[in-house]
Amino acid sequence: MTKPTDTKIADAKIRDRDAVIQAALPHVPFDGWTRKVLATAAENAGLGADAAGRLFPGGVKDAVAHFMDMADRLMLEDLDRLDLAAMKVRTRIATAVKLRLERWTGHREAIRRALALTPLPAFAGGALRGGYKTVDAIWRAAGDKATDFNFYTKRGLLAVVYGSTVMFWLNDRSEGSAATWAFLDRRIEEVMQFPKFKARVTERLKFLPDPMRILERVAGLRGAAKRSS
Repeated sequence: MTKPTDTKIADAKIRDRDAVIQAALPHVPFDGWTRKVLATAAENAGLGADAAGRLFPGGVKDAVAHFMDMADRLMLEDLDRLDLAAMKVRTRIATAVKLRLERWTGHREAIRRALALTPLPAFAGGALRGGYKTVDAIWRAAGDKATDFNFYTKRGLLAVVYGSTVMFWLNDRSEGSAATWAFLDRRIEEVMQFPKFKARVTERLKFLPDPMRILERVAGLRGAAKRSS
């Protein structure tokens, strides 16, 4: 059983981590994601330089993972202020992605630097887990209650959409990122067509002969031919 004091301590730790990440972001474009930057950020946040080591014992890996988690939490807070129930599912998805990215418009280079780390072995696992948590949070916020194979299909498709949209957004200099949101809408439209495509294929497959029965018939004919020879 979690004690109230334990919850308060955990919440305080999250707030301190958030503060360090926020303070680090302006420095990352120039100095990268480093322990030195985290120490400077912790000091600038009024926590003392040594707080960085306590808050992020895994160093930069932990800091980047927390940045992804913080972005998810803030996205959900922004979504809570909207009437998602009045929106179509595709609009809910697009809105969630847009809100998540818009908040960090001024820190694109810091995000680019974080993404550059993800292919490294030490960061790959955390990046995959963070990416999954993001698309899962978006689908849940959109009201998805799937528990069958569609649960994984939806998240896999959205992961592709989200990832490609982030890469487009990082290089987009259109006013208000209009080009990115148009790109996002096109990708979501493609994803929303997938269930219809899947349904059409499934329906058509019902009219095709069962391949196992065909094999059985062929095997039976061959057996009969051998017996008669």
